[in-house]
Amino acid sequence: MNNAQMQITAVPLKRKNRRLSTIPGMHWLLFIIPALYMLLLTFIPIIKIMKLGVHDGVNYTFEYLVQVFNTPVYLKVIINTFKISFIATLAALLLGYPVAYLLYKMQSDKWRNITMSLIMIPFWISVLIRTFTWMVMLQNEGVINKVLMGLGLIDQPLQLLYTSTGNIVGMVHYLFPYMVLCIYSVMKGIDSRLLQAAEGMGARPWKAFRDVVFPLSMPGVIAGVLICFVFSLGFFITGVLLGGPKDKMISNLIANFINVTLNWHLAAALSIILLGATILLIAVPFLIFRKHPSLKGVI
Repeated sequence: MNNAQMQITAVPLKRKNRRLSTIPGMHWLLFIIPALYMLLLTFIPIIKIMKLGVHDGVNYTFEYLVQVFNTPVYLKVIINTFKISFIATLAALLLGYPVAYLLYKMQSDKWRNITMSLIMIPFWISVLIRTFTWMVMLQNEGVINKVLMGLGLIDQPLQLLYTSTGNIVGMVHYLFPYMVLCIYSVMKGIDSRLLQAAEGMGARPWKAFRDVVFPLSMPGVIAGVLICFVFSLGFFITGVLLGGPKDKMISNLIANFINVTLNWHLAAALSIILLGATILLIAVPFLIFRKHPSLKGVI
């Protein structure tokens, strides 16, 4: 094929590509498809479930919501859910922040990538499999108790399985990567020359960290805490397999109403409370910190 023929065949293809990129309404189509997906598969089902909590089939009523707040057992479950979620989120923060800072301080890209890969491993394993693994490790004859007894730290096995401790351990294992990624994504944008300038002016490393890195990393901390706490409120599998019967969380109570007692109205009422708490947790930090200069674009 000579050059003239190649030019002739290339012209229609170029025009065709140009026409595809200028199809009228293409940008609206790219918006409508995901919007319909969210509407049909997310918002409409949620609205229908929420309606069951304020509608008895004939009239709208707050009877089911009032029943939840007037029943001590249900209130205990709600309080226990927030308590366990807070402890798990705090533990994930205390473990995740040093790891994120370690990633930030690493000079070698090779070791940074290896460490990041190790952190990401839990994302490749099913939550159910991870929970069963912790059941094996936390039982009386599990690895943890054997190691503690072998070191002479305890004389008899600790009751770790089917307790709040076991539930929190499983939750932290799930939340840890999210916390690290949220904090590190902000830390890696901190200019290392700021630390060098602070140390050059006489600040010790810990003071440079306190005055430079920590304040600038707060957007990542807030984002990580919000994400992990909201996730914690809806945990189900870890509470069933690792938690004890006295440590039920709100998701377990909702499942019990749906699968055992078939009380969909109370299940929907609890779902409304859980959704309201989630929205409140997102809205309050936004209202408090929205004017903070370092948090623009994060909340």
